[in-house]
Amino acid sequence: MASDNQIKSIRNIGIIAHIDAGKTTLTERILYYTGKTHKIGEVHDGQATMDWMPEEQERGITITSAVTTCFWKGKEIHIIDTPGHVDFTIEVERSLRVLDGALGVFCAVGGVEPQSETVWHQADKYRVPKMAFVNKMDRLGADFWRVVKELRDRLGANPLVITIPLGSEDNFQGVFDVIKKKLILWDEKTEGREFQELEVPKEHEEYVIESRERLLEALSEIDEELMEKYLSDEEITEREIHQVVRSACLSLKGVPVFCGSALKNKGVQPVLDAIGRYLPSPLDIPPIRGINPETGEEEERRASIKEPLSALAFKVQMDQGRKMTYVRVYSGILNAGQEVWNATKSKKEKIARLLRMHANKRERIKEAGAGQIVAVMGLKLAGTGDTICDPEHPIILESIDTYQPVISVAVEPKSTQDQEKVEASLRKLAEEDPTFRVRFDEETGQTIISGMGELHLEVLTHRLLREFNVPVRVGKPQVVYRETIQKEATVTEGFDREIGGSRQVATLTITVKPRERGEGNLVRSELPEDALPEGYLEQIIETLEQGLDSGVLQGFPMIDTEVIVKEAKFEEGLSTDLAFRACASMALRKACEEAEPVLLEPKMLVEVITPENFMGDVIGDLNSRGGKVESIEPRGAVQVIKAIVPLSKMFGYSTALRSATQGRANFTMVFSHYDPIED
Repeated sequence: MASDNQIKSIRNIGIIAHIDAGKTTLTERILYYTGKTHKIGEVHDGQATMDWMPEEQERGITITSAVTTCFWKGKEIHIIDTPGHVDFTIEVERSLRVLDGALGVFCAVGGVEPQSETVWHQADKYRVPKMAFVNKMDRLGADFWRVVKELRDRLGANPLVITIPLGSEDNFQGVFDVIKKKLILWDEKTEGREFQELEVPKEHEEYVIESRERLLEALSEIDEELMEKYLSDEEITEREIHQVVRSACLSLKGVPVFCGSALKNKGVQPVLDAIGRYLPSPLDIPPIRGINPETGEEEERRASIKEPLSALAFKVQMDQGRKMTYVRVYSGILNAGQEVWNATKSKKEKIARLLRMHANKRERIKEAGAGQIVAVMGLKLAGTGDTICDPEHPIILESIDTYQPVISVAVEPKSTQDQEKVEASLRKLAEEDPTFRVRFDEETGQTIISGMGELHLEVLTHRLLREFNVPVRVGKPQVVYRETIQKEATVTEGFDREIGGSRQVATLTITVKPRERGEGNLVRSELPEDALPEGYLEQIIETLEQGLDSGVLQGFPMIDTEVIVKEAKFEEGLSTDLAFRACASMALRKACEEAEPVLLEPKMLVEVITPENFMGDVIGDLNSRGGKVESIEPRGAVQVIKAIVPLSKMFGYSTALRSATQGRANFTMVFSHYDPIED
């Protein structure tokens, strides 16, 4: 267990990137070089340690965030290898919520791709300090400096280049460390475990000195002391440079950048050194803040074992039918056998066992201290985003944002005896994944599952068979639509009925009006404080919020709608909270019907990377799907086409694209926004 002194050596980092940038390959090298594994597992062989699920091994992609702990030069590094596919974006979101630092991996050929932007901005949202590793320097079309420019132009990052490549593509040999002014070459016989630091060859001296000058210029804009030394041509020591790079990284003013080829075992050790040197320990980040549920006051918890326990459950996983919860301990100590308070659910829970995870392997531990990430058995109620804390010092930490699903399919068991089993298994999967929803459609009698994309739902239905032994039939994918209104409407609605032998009366005036796309719903009141008895207004607002869950056209959730309670008429002895709730429900429906309701469909940002000779076919196909091409830009030998396309027209697109381009084009698709359906 970490003493306060040892917390300084902990690094909680995530490896984040676009699909296929080489995150898992890099993680495998880190595990090998730190002695955590004794051989390198390769993604293309289905042998990667961190891709332990059968689904991941078959597809060669990461689906679930895997956690591991390794040690390097006195630092205890907790690594989360996150998925790169947009369908599993919740895995990235919840990982970034509990991490202190992130390592972004970029393909030297593909550069900053759509999902790289998404995960980078997710990290920005949580103010996570970041480093970047430009991978695949050995690939045809690799261009390190183009990727550095894209980091600046597309991500708004301030790149602080620490290692630069010697050669590229087939000629990639090693890297120059611009701070040390050394050439680093790796020994291929030891799979890159051994390497040499050599003097910079004469013909490359100018290249290294120029890169070092560029780094010092960037750092002098961040640190005044270094600027004075730089301008007066004073000697700047390696130690001083490292200190300024670290403070720039921690304050989000700079991103240390490295390069290499994880697959060819080159460039990884400098990244490991930098994780310990530049990324924050739990002591370097501000104390975590939360709300005391008893007082409503904001409180903070420092990363110390002397503080009361506070921890956040960030992931739930079913493990042989039992629930395993991953938690990040922010303060205090978590002990096996301890009774804890689930402040989010206001219930007591008991820690049965504590586990240190290495992908799907585990090691039992007795306790975990501030700064550590562990798995817990025994928490029956905890879900993603719940706070676990000391019963005597309750606190609720900020939860984790989830995403609305955009695609649905109907599922049914292959035999009627399995109906209950299917429902129970789906409930377990929904507990694991907050972006996966299950509902029973009363009209059709079907079970409808919703998720973030075709791959997401495909993986989940395969898991039903593989993990729960429940074969299901799957219907055609359906788009999850939304509803909204297009103009303002005000209605006054009365409720006057006899219920249970007594007359119940209420009158309400409400206004509904559209909000800007993406602003979300807002329900508020303009009533004077004494207009209604205590508690009534809260009930009305809650009813209106629930009413927006089901629109007036086809019952889809309503978005970007404002509802204002304008007037309420209360009659002593006759008006009840039940009457006001019923009245609010009726008024909302009537107002929305008068406000020109409209059905919205999800529009996707599609980015296609294709050789130039197939460009006409690709654009023609996107246009035929109702797509609007936003831009076309050359990227080396290929063209990048960006378009906005309705999701409903994108089913089966990967097959169509493959056949139109002889399998040489690929695409990514991320949710962009909702827009009215076009005829």
